Amino acid sequence: MLDRPIDLSVKRLSPQAVLPQYATEGAAGMDLHACLDAPVTIAPGQRVRIPTGLAIALPDAGYAAFLFPRSGLGVKAGITLPNCVGVVDSDYRGEVIVGLVNLSDAPYTVQPGDRIAQMVLLPVARANVREVDRLDHTQRGAGGFGSTGK
Repeated sequence: MLDRPIDLSVKRLSPQAVLPQYATEGAAGMDLHACLDAPVTIAPGQRVRIPTGLAIALPDAGYAAFLFPRSGLGVKAGITLPNCVGVVDSDYRGEVIVGLVNLSDAPYTVQPGDRIAQMVLLPVARANVREVDRLDHTQRGAGGFGSTGK
């Protein structure tokens, strides 16, 4: 945990937009709400883009905002993010839009103001990419996809 909260600047792009907020004191993610003029129904297998009516500015390139599905929507209704995790870079100033997909076999309707995703602010490390001829040896080596057992 950081010693202090970071500053997140948020601009409403629509008067009905709901500012991101933590649902509980211990919540890691802030709820993002659908900023819609009318309900949007997502058919089974369909992907949609739902606006939040918000733009954000992170304090610097040391942070990014990560968009995650809401666990209740995913487990109960089969509504999740098609890319699993959305990334909002520190230099992006456009509207935060949430991609949703319906993995269930029934239509699902998103109402204006519904909580549709959660946004977690995380520090990021930038790499100095260095090409090498070989990598150091580890016990695991190149074993992947189940190589360490069940």
